Amino acid sequence: MINVFGHWISWKTILQVILDIVFPVACVVLAVSFWEGGEPTTNLKTIVICSVIYALIMVVLNYWLGLYDRMVKRRRARAVLSIYLSIPIAYCIFAVLSMLSVNDQQKLLILSSLAALFGTLAYRVYTMYSNAGKLFVNRVLIFGVGPEARIVGKMLKKMTADVQIIGFYPGPSESKISVSRHLHLPRSRSLLETAQELNVNEIVIAVQERRGGVLPLHELLDCKLSGIDVLDLASYFERALGQIRLDSLKAGWLIFGDGFRQSLLRIFVKRVSDIIAAIILLLLASPVAFVAALLIVIEDGFPIFYTQERVGLNGRFFKVVKFRSMRRDAESDGKPRWATSNDDRTTRVGRIIRKLRIDELPQLFSVLKGDMSLVGPRPERPYFVEKLTRDIPFYAVRHSVKPGLTGWAQVSYSYGASMDDSVQKLQYDLYYVKNHTLFLDVLILFETIGVVLTGKGAQ
Repeated sequence: MINVFGHWISWKTILQVILDIVFPVACVVLAVSFWEGGEPTTNLKTIVICSVIYALIMVVLNYWLGLYDRMVKRRRARAVLSIYLSIPIAYCIFAVLSMLSVNDQQKLLILSSLAALFGTLAYRVYTMYSNAGKLFVNRVLIFGVGPEARIVGKMLKKMTADVQIIGFYPGPSESKISVSRHLHLPRSRSLLETAQELNVNEIVIAVQERRGGVLPLHELLDCKLSGIDVLDLASYFERALGQIRLDSLKAGWLIFGDGFRQSLLRIFVKRVSDIIAAIILLLLASPVAFVAALLIVIEDGFPIFYTQERVGLNGRFFKVVKFRSMRRDAESDGKPRWATSNDDRTTRVGRIIRKLRIDELPQLFSVLKGDMSLVGPRPERPYFVEKLTRDIPFYAVRHSVKPGLTGWAQVSYSYGASMDDSVQKLQYDLYYVKNHTLFLDVLILFETIGVVLTGKGAQ
């Protein structure tokens, strides 16, 4: 993993993006350079620039389709989807450009681009389901064989495709074995010898109790000095999954660890960026907002907007305004309820504007006012905040930054409407609070476009 402006990105993802750019460009250059009996073209510079732009466009589309997603199930499922969607999109570009082409060389350029794109995507799907994809997989040894180690191993196999669990190494005082027997490593050799023989990249500490000689500090130090990363659970999940796991989190780690910086410069830059972006978005989205308001009135009458109290920065209350997507009597009994999948309180227009996130557009005025930011944890209702703060550790930490229209939890986790979903989303919110930078904000906004286009997580 590499830390880019405070955000962890895997080397495998970086190399995949580089391959997706270099391979199409190389195919185009090779095809066009020896056009007409091996004579190189005189317009190679223009062709290279065009092919690079083409490759970058396809990388953006693949990113929005989830091809670079670190989650196992989502990335594998969307890899095939990318094949079916990227190729038709590229073919449409080919068809339009063919009509505008004035010579056969331009047609060759487009055809070679299509061939390169298909080859790149086909290779990506192949590597996901074959041993070829293990070239850049991180080899992890889990220190511990108890229940906590078993849960960690199960979670990593389920959530990330970039990790290969090599085995579980028992601590000096661990007697109960809860992990799979065939992955259980003997203590006949030292931890360093075992890690080096198995070509381990990282060691993850997964023991509940660390006092009383449970951790062999000298052995772990030897591993670190030999070039093997040694991480506790909180730090590892932060890097590998982009979240801070509550079940491995200690208050001391939050206090003494890096991150959670709230500098005046960061606050100023974020505020200026929010104002400029909100004004631009309001101007661009005004026709869509007008149509949405008209359709709401036609289907279910007035009011057009729905106002609700939410909890914002430092626990202060503010009013959030959204386009009304539910019936006027949605909470006639006065009891707050989470919105759920296929909620029968949602109108037909409401289902559409919620899926496309159009109902959130009026919140841009809250951004201008200063109650919200473009990026941050989603604001929750006071009724649920009180309950969640009481039942979930560290829930109040998310209120140390302004709430946002979109956030790291929204682009990383599907729409949730339960206590367990709130726990999962909080783990992503904590990652954002700890690591938020302008770079991460831009990344989230960029990924939000993909969420809107694909409808991922919409309810």
